Amino acid sequence: RTSSDTQLDKVQIKSASVYNIHGLSGSQHSLSVPPIHKDVVGYRGSNEFILTDDKQSTMDQIKAIGPWARRKCKNMCRRKILYKRVPVLNWLPKYNMDDAVGDLVAGITVGLTVIPQALAYSSIAGLPAAYGLYGSFIGCFVYILLGSCKDVPMGPTAIASLLTFQACDGVWQRAVLLCFLTGLIELLMGLFGLGFLIDFVSGPVSSGFTSAVSLIILSSQVKDLLGIAAKGNTFIEQWSSIIDDIHNTQVGDALMGFICIVVLLLMRLLPRIKVGPPDACDQSVAQKIINKSLWLIGTARNAIIVVVCGGIGAAFYENGKEPFRMIGDVPSGLPSVQAPPFSVPEVRDANGTIVQEYESFGDLLQGLGSMLIVIPLIALLENIAICKAFADGKPVDATQELIAIGVSNIANSFVQGYPGTGALSRGAVNNASGVRTPFGGLYTGLLVILALLFFTPYFFYIPRAALAAIIIAAVIFMIEVRVVKPMWRSKKTDLIPGIATFIACLALPLEYGILVGIGLNILFILYHAARPKIHMDQAVTPCGVKYLMLTPDRCLIFPSVDYVRNLINKHGLKSQIPVVIDCTHIYGADFTAAQVIDTLIKDFKSRNQLLLFLNLKPSVGNVFEGADLEYRVFYDFEQLDKAIQECRRKSIPA
Repeated sequence: RTSSDTQLDKVQIKSASVYNIHGLSGSQHSLSVPPIHKDVVGYRGSNEFILTDDKQSTMDQIKAIGPWARRKCKNMCRRKILYKRVPVLNWLPKYNMDDAVGDLVAGITVGLTVIPQALAYSSIAGLPAAYGLYGSFIGCFVYILLGSCKDVPMGPTAIASLLTFQACDGVWQRAVLLCFLTGLIELLMGLFGLGFLIDFVSGPVSSGFTSAVSLIILSSQVKDLLGIAAKGNTFIEQWSSIIDDIHNTQVGDALMGFICIVVLLLMRLLPRIKVGPPDACDQSVAQKIINKSLWLIGTARNAIIVVVCGGIGAAFYENGKEPFRMIGDVPSGLPSVQAPPFSVPEVRDANGTIVQEYESFGDLLQGLGSMLIVIPLIALLENIAICKAFADGKPVDATQELIAIGVSNIANSFVQGYPGTGALSRGAVNNASGVRTPFGGLYTGLLVILALLFFTPYFFYIPRAALAAIIIAAVIFMIEVRVVKPMWRSKKTDLIPGIATFIACLALPLEYGILVGIGLNILFILYHAARPKIHMDQAVTPCGVKYLMLTPDRCLIFPSVDYVRNLINKHGLKSQIPVVIDCTHIYGADFTAAQVIDTLIKDFKSRNQLLLFLNLKPSVGNVFEGADLEYRVFYDFEQLDKAIQECRRKSIPA
């Protein structure tokens, strides 16, 4: 270190090329480092060793806990942290009329999308239609305060609904408790900064999972589309049940369902139609009105289908005779605010037969099992996907999003909602509607409240086939076929975990399917860690002495060291010239690696072949020194060339 005020208590520099390193036990080690010539072309690395001896006793470490905790608490109470963890404080003081108009339009537009989706998604979760609406308003209000992305509309999603069904099997008490526990786990993950866990779910695994879930959701709606009874959690079980009961298909339901799908797909194209010049500035007032109307009709297509089909259902309903299978009674009014249920009561029918058995809190936890981890991770994945899609280059705070959706789900559980998060489809509508801040969620939530207060009597007439058509028309675009071609072009092996996840999720429960994908990804990572690439170059010193330069491309840890040793020995035996290991890319090593490198050094000594090291990182050097390795390391090519020439001339091993 060149600073005049640098103090080296434990490290004394004896010369330009020698460091004396004092161990804790008083022993000394010396490491020869050649003098540095910064004007030498090709100089790489650093000769700096920053060694400290700040070992504290156990009692000192225990005493330091108090000051550390006080510092952490003080940092948490800083204004910067407050503004980071309560994002509304950043944008609310700058809120203006333009923001208010943009949020109002976007909030109402998203509300028209949320209401029919909430009714439809509740059927995926196996719950009465009202529970989809119960989980669609409180979360919107909470996200205004804590959310960091303006485009995220909180509420039920197709994937979260399917996971809820697989975990709760249609028992609303389980679903509400799952919402509470999911929110609690998400909040704790956010407070402990565990947002990095989604990094273990790679793109191929995420695509395989999403595609499989889309097919399962589509399959789950075929029964309502055809007006038959079918059950099953997995893809195979569902289609087996559908085939068994397909002879009971109701013509009216099937006809309405397929017509709705076609109409929805056609209406989806309306926003792309532009009347007049492409540039809005050059369009007349009439052209702008037509284009806006086409966009609004295409965006609110789900609500239009629900209203029209509900009207058809009401028109043909006569004295209890239903022309189609309808969703039935939806309780009017807002849900009561109460703590989530921590047990399931025993339910008996009129004959005294037990319809639903009693379940304690422990039984519920055991039944929910791994879903308590899978659902928070998938919810975060869905939410971060929206944030990244509309971030415009801004960083995405996964920790804050975990806190926001966690508190939202906890709040939802007190109004009998089931787990939800941001939906990409609604996020796209929100963004296209011109949302300016998270305040748009206020109008979405108010619209859901109005629907619960005044329109629930009319929900009775909505055909199930129409809701099934809405879900099928939405999830069919979630099947990520488009990623297969670029994945094949870029790296074919990425298809393996993606396809494995896809197949496993179709054949097994979803939590096992995604674990299969993550497990395969980890195996691939471990394989690459155990098989580093070694670049080989043959170089010549200025005096004409040839030597072999071997450059490993990653750190030396126990799975890879035997492989590296065998490769270096192989190249050394084949060439019989001095070998230099360029450690530029070796940023870490462990004790096993040090032992194997020691064996490698002895291998070269036994056949009188020169082995040298170049650009060894100080941290790696510390590991080697701790294992008492005898080796020579250099940090510039001039000294390296001199050492090779000298050892070659004297014909002595290094």
